[in-house]
Amino acid sequence: MKITVVGAGGNVGSTTALTIAQRDFAKQVIAIDLVKKDGDKTFYPSKGRALDQWQTSPIHGFDTRLKGSSDYEDTRDSDICIITAGVPRRPGMSRDDLLSINANIVKSVTEQLVEKSPNTIIIVVSNPLDIMTYVAWKASGLPSERVMGMAGILDTARYSAFLAEELEVSPKDIQAQILGGHGDTMVPLPRYTTVAGIPITQLISKEKLNAIIERAKVGGGELVGLMGTSAWYAPGAAAAQMAEAIALDQNRIFPCSAWLTGQFGVKDLYIGVPVKLGAGGIKEIIEIELNEDEQKLMDGSAEAVRTAFNDLERILNES
Repeated sequence: MKITVVGAGGNVGSTTALTIAQRDFAKQVIAIDLVKKDGDKTFYPSKGRALDQWQTSPIHGFDTRLKGSSDYEDTRDSDICIITAGVPRRPGMSRDDLLSINANIVKSVTEQLVEKSPNTIIIVVSNPLDIMTYVAWKASGLPSERVMGMAGILDTARYSAFLAEELEVSPKDIQAQILGGHGDTMVPLPRYTTVAGIPITQLISKEKLNAIIERAKVGGGELVGLMGTSAWYAPGAAAAQMAEAIALDQNRIFPCSAWLTGQFGVKDLYIGVPVKLGAGGIKEIIEIELNEDEQKLMDGSAEAVRTAFNDLERILNES
């Protein structure tokens, strides 16, 4: 099993690569990123991080070989490719600017990956997540079940971690599902949240549960406020967990950004839904039953994601 991580000179990409190595289910991880120049000096971030990570193998006890590179030839015949490349929004940068820049990056990266690995499966982590997953799918020419986005696992992990803290229980015992777009428009489903099989509504007040849901919605923003930059440990771990489920054909049920063709009343859109992940990518989109209130939230989230899709189409047509 060969896995490529693009953007591995950055925090999310390098964390993804190391987490995959530590889980020890892949033979090789190729950590790709651009070289960086500072005056007359040239630096190779992905090579340096991969070398540093490989030197932890005797300590952590893994065999997965990490290799840093800036040459896409090294990615040839990758079974899974994870795209974390992109730029964060900077002061003075409009939302349109961010969409355009990251769309061009993801498109270019995807084309290079698929040229070397036409049978690969692609996991997108770059933001804005649902839109960048669509960009990668269109650029790849692959079936939609082989192109997916990482978001729901991260949102669910944040939600579950906050619940575990509030209830003073192990996060291992919490099962939850979060649907919809990544972030503010996510669709929490308390009815499907349990602790060791016990409905969450029996263990916590409605007020506290709502406060945790709202905190999870802005979980990324909370971390930016604390660190001055976006998160990387949890996103990297979430992407690695998806790769493991595919590589080991685990048939895990995870919320991922998938291409919908009418499920949940949503058509022709990438958005977060429960899927079965295993060999070949998305084996099944699991259409769980939503009540009226949950469906309204899902419709609103889909509308917000579609607005962003339309913005991207407008930008591309104007360029």
